Amino acid sequence: MKKEFDTRRRHYTLCILVQDIPGVLSQVARLFSRKGYNIESIVTGATDRPGITRLSIELIGDEQMITQIAAQCRKLLPVQAVKVLDAERSVRREIALVKIRTRDRDAREGAIQIANIFKAKIIDICRDSLTISVFGEPVKNAALIDTLADFEILEIAKGGTIAMERGPGTIYQELED
Repeated sequence: MKKEFDTRRRHYTLCILVQDIPGVLSQVARLFSRKGYNIESIVTGATDRPGITRLSIELIGDEQMITQIAAQCRKLLPVQAVKVLDAERSVRREIALVKIRTRDRDAREGAIQIANIFKAKIIDICRDSLTISVFGEPVKNAALIDTLADFEILEIAKGGTIAMERGPGTIYQELED
């Protein structure tokens, strides 16, 4: 019996545990490139297990595409575990730094009020500009950036999305299967 796939395109995050060896990131990225899949964001970082690195790769696609790329990732030698996280069943966060022009005191005060509403932090301030740091759901960060567009945005730097499954499940369960 053939499996029916949901063909709606939406955000997915692949969480991948890999051996912490040189070249593993480029090996995984090349797989995506060969398949013609665009990576929206990629974040790597240490885990609580020595010698294991966690990759969080954000993609837009349908269920069949995600299932296929996850299976291909599992075949790579340095890969220990792969977990597909659907946006609705995971906690997702990103960091963004936004530098805006503030020509006078009123503009600075207005920008600070907006930052406070979004629970963002002012991390640098001077007479002509200020830099805001926000850590939160990607949609919240996008709303802040959209609101700050009323000022002159000088620069934006965004980190990729990190994600974790909601509830008690962990990616380490994939190691046991």
